[in-house]
Amino acid sequence: QEAASFLNLSSIDVISLQHEFGIFGGKDGAYILDLLANSRKLVVSTLHTVLKEPTKGQLEVLKSVSSYSTFVVVQAQKAIELLVNVYDVPREKIVRIHHGTPDVPFLDSNDYKDQFQAKGRQVILTFGLLGPNKGIEIVIEAIALIVQEFPDLLYIILGATHPEVKRCSGEEYRASLEKLVRQKGLTKHVVFHNRFVNLEQLIGFLNATDIYLALYLSKEQIVSGTLAYAVACGKAIISTPFWYAEELLSDNTGRLVPFGDVDALA
Repeated sequence: QEAASFLNLSSIDVISLQHEFGIFGGKDGAYILDLLANSRKLVVSTLHTVLKEPTKGQLEVLKSVSSYSTFVVVQAQKAIELLVNVYDVPREKIVRIHHGTPDVPFLDSNDYKDQFQAKGRQVILTFGLLGPNKGIEIVIEAIALIVQEFPDLLYIILGATHPEVKRCSGEEYRASLEKLVRQKGLTKHVVFHNRFVNLEQLIGFLNATDIYLALYLSKEQIVSGTLAYAVACGKAIISTPFWYAEELLSDNTGRLVPFGDVDALA
């Protein structure tokens, strides 16, 4: 209520709510509803997660967020279908805006590899906050199958551990990946960059990349900024068939492989 009062007395015209279930506190992020209920400003909510089979609490929260919002913004056609059919959001309230990307020219990756000690190597990249949903272990297993045939492969895993993953289990997942790399004898072929990077640094990594991997393990991944960035930079893409990837890669701009299929990925 205090936050709502502050906003009501301010000179702003519109509240832009970036909605994700895990960030606002309360069961299923329900605390945000107090602010919305007491706000007298227009609200435009961007929905970053839209579930096909939400829990009762998730359903109620997202329906309420949508009800308080003048417009709701999504980044995939599938999200529109779910909002209408599952959450009873009026179609005229929903706006689709594609995920933003950097505007960069398509460049030869070989011109950028020196800065990552990758000259003459085929560079594979995954970036984003690290967590078990990214399927990194599948990639490591696949690289182990083909590294004798392609000894110049270098797989870069870029990104800090997701804050929620780190809060719940520390660096347990990252440590398990590092252990798997050692067990497979891939320490010269898999490199971890455990840090956040700014946009300029990220574009540097993407420019040096030959193949980008987006191997989410959940079909219900409704958006992926990392995938959108890689496509915008003209990278070759291999992805699992999660919802957003199916839409973004529908015109054969990438290859889809089954979830968890090491042999298909290799």
